[in-house]
Amino acid sequence: MVNNIIKIALLIFIAVLAYYVVESIMGPVRFNKEVDSRNEVVIQNLRDIRTVEMAYKTLNGKYSASFDTLMEFLKTGEIPVVKMVPDPEDTTFTRNIRDTIGYIPVIDSLFGRRAGYNVNTLKYIPFTDNVMFELNASVIDKGGVEVNVFEASAPYEEYLKGLNEQMVLNLIASKEQIEKFPGLKVGSMVEASTDGNWE
Repeated sequence: MVNNIIKIALLIFIAVLAYYVVESIMGPVRFNKEVDSRNEVVIQNLRDIRTVEMAYKTLNGKYSASFDTLMEFLKTGEIPVVKMVPDPEDTTFTRNIRDTIGYIPVIDSLFGRRAGYNVNTLKYIPFTDNVMFELNASVIDKGGVEVNVFEASAPYEEYLKGLNEQMVLNLIASKEQIEKFPGLKVGSMVEASTDGNWE
């Protein structure tokens, strides 16, 4: 009878040990899969912000550091529809005249193909309780030339909340160790770039 109790105790111990071994392997796998899934959604939002910023700059000559301004631009702004026609006074047929034939709403031009696009979600980092993306815009000097720049960012600590805290801290530390931003961002406040740090 004592032998049976020892055998049962050993079986329980082996089962528990096996569970922890499997969990030590699968835990990071599940974490990485969830991080990739969340990154995908946040990246799409950052791409949307970049799209709006670039359209805003085209029409206004600079980027905006205000989501309220960008959202108002999306809701009420219009992009001119321009038709190029040959200059009738040009006998070489090399000059054109730009003729504005109408206007289309900015939101239709940028997001018309995305049914149900909600402008009001543009400023919020997904997977958070309405935490806003950090948004900056400025003018920097690059080799004696003034260049307009912007940057929008979402730190891991915000949109990875609810996941394994130690793994999130390890991910943040690994980025900081190589002097990279611990999260996702698009644009730069020190370079003339509109690239995302995932590209």
